[in-house]
Amino acid sequence: MSLGRPTTVRLQRIARAYRESGALLAAVELDLFSKINQGANTEEKLSAALGISSLNAERITVACLGLGLIIRDEDKLKNAIDVERFLTKEKSTYAGDWMFFTQPDWEKWGRLSDFLKNNEPAKLDNETVKGITIDEARRYHRATFSIGRGAGRLFVRSVDLSFHHRMLDIGGGSGAYCIEACNANPHLKATVLDLPEVTLVAQEFIAENNLSDRIITHDADFNKDPFPKDADIAIMASNLPMYGRQAIQAVIQKVYDALLPNGEFHLIGEALNEDRSGPTDPAIWGLAQTLHNSTGMAHSITECTDYIKNAGFQSIDINEFVPGVLTRISGVKSSN
Repeated sequence: MSLGRPTTVRLQRIARAYRESGALLAAVELDLFSKINQGANTEEKLSAALGISSLNAERITVACLGLGLIIRDEDKLKNAIDVERFLTKEKSTYAGDWMFFTQPDWEKWGRLSDFLKNNEPAKLDNETVKGITIDEARRYHRATFSIGRGAGRLFVRSVDLSFHHRMLDIGGGSGAYCIEACNANPHLKATVLDLPEVTLVAQEFIAENNLSDRIITHDADFNKDPFPKDADIAIMASNLPMYGRQAIQAVIQKVYDALLPNGEFHLIGEALNEDRSGPTDPAIWGLAQTLHNSTGMAHSITECTDYIKNAGFQSIDINEFVPGVLTRISGVKSSN
């Protein structure tokens, strides 16, 4: 059956996607969704609550309606279900900081072809995390914490931690996974391994959650420094596209060598499918490393499984973690 003549609609939508991003980020920055939740549920009320003209209030409202971020309920405005949960500041699930996580790269994406033409050797050290100041680390990981807690709770629901004693989170950033794991398992202790500037920030989150007696930090560059050897479960989450094949293989080998016998390793990452044709999210995370001239790239599920097998892990298990975004691949160290 003929599907008709192709059109430019899909291509135009991709080309103009930055405008949709801009509308969303502007609405979050203005705190528009919280204002609607608080009762500013008409264009007139929003204009006053946001301190913008009635014309601009109408413009941003219409854009958010068109994007499905808000809806009309008779003559009132309401947040869409996901917006209400994640983009209103009154909710403990607020993830507005995460929406701005990639904003520092905004201008660079407009010059992506220039970065793709760069023939300088790629660097192992990733400038997005290496050499950052404490203030930069705080901004970076305030964003990761806002979304990482949800991922941490998902990990706790997915993996039985009842018989583990110490968890090691490699490149653990804000410590979100360790915080959620220890909250759900009172017997568990944990170590957040990351760069010194990052562990200082992690300590703040750990203290805010009253877990300083059970979660410690360990200053290390996971590409170069040794790992603590007292953990019986280790995770590495959302660092995958930031490094190349050799680097990831080397880190996983160090995990295997450091884990106690029968210890588990869980790689949670933005993995491509077997034929490397998608999904979009992991593919774009890999492309983003062009901006930083790192060795980072998108890795496939098959490649990740091989990294874990090559390190010596057995009982390899593959699980979809966040559909279309994250995959959890695990293995067990032998008791020998």
